[in-house]
Amino acid sequence: MFNGSELRLRKALDSKTPIIGSWIQTSSPTCAEILANAGFAWLGIDCEHTSAGVQGVENIARAIHGRNTALLVRVSRADIIEIRQCLDVGAAGVIVPMVETAAQARTAVAAAKYPPDGVRGYCFGRMNDWGACFDEYAATANKSVVVIAMIETKAGVDNIDEILAVGGIDGIFIGPYDMSGSYGVPGQTQHPHLKKAYQSLVEACRRHGKVAGQHIVKSTPGKLNEAVALGYTFICLDADIILMHQSARAVMETAKETFNIK
Repeated sequence: MFNGSELRLRKALDSKTPIIGSWIQTSSPTCAEILANAGFAWLGIDCEHTSAGVQGVENIARAIHGRNTALLVRVSRADIIEIRQCLDVGAAGVIVPMVETAAQARTAVAAAKYPPDGVRGYCFGRMNDWGACFDEYAATANKSVVVIAMIETKAGVDNIDEILAVGGIDGIFIGPYDMSGSYGVPGQTQHPHLKKAYQSLVEACRRHGKVAGQHIVKSTPGKLNEAVALGYTFICLDADIILMHQSARAVMETAKETFNIK
């Protein structure tokens, strides 16, 4: 059943106010619990680039339950069964990679919505407290479940107006590294061609009343301020692996300086 964290996420998306999350790439419920306790409004578990599956999604959903943090799942693709399973075990929504066409966007939305808006199957499950809150969840899920399309290619940029016109798409999340490859400049995420593409995506989101999302790696106050000034409101800071990497290296540098270790 939807709780305060899911409602906070939905309210922020609808009002286009900044909401801050982070990625879970370790598939670790412990890492997710620590980040939820740190105050992130949402966490996205990556099931595209990691070994995480639906069991991992369920374990993380349990770990952060009641901690005022909504769980989103970056699914491996716009697959009806995968999206359905992730929502049924407790995710508040999905982030769908490599969306390039309106047809793909419609498939993602259909998988996430109950009839008549989609093809999601009804059942007793974790999302409705194993049937105890079946009626309440079924009546509110189509409005509450979040569907974000990842735009990661030039084709996605070119078709952005058609993608955002699909009912049920709440916004987009830019995949800068895949996009750099699509534009022929691998790894150059700040190349002028990409910066122009990013801005065109943000402007399209404004036209359609949808949110624009950005992943800020090695976040700083300056990067955050720049993102908000450019029009991004669905913001992801770093990831569990990045935060652990930075903290571990900082602690070791302090120890080396203290004990003069070379």
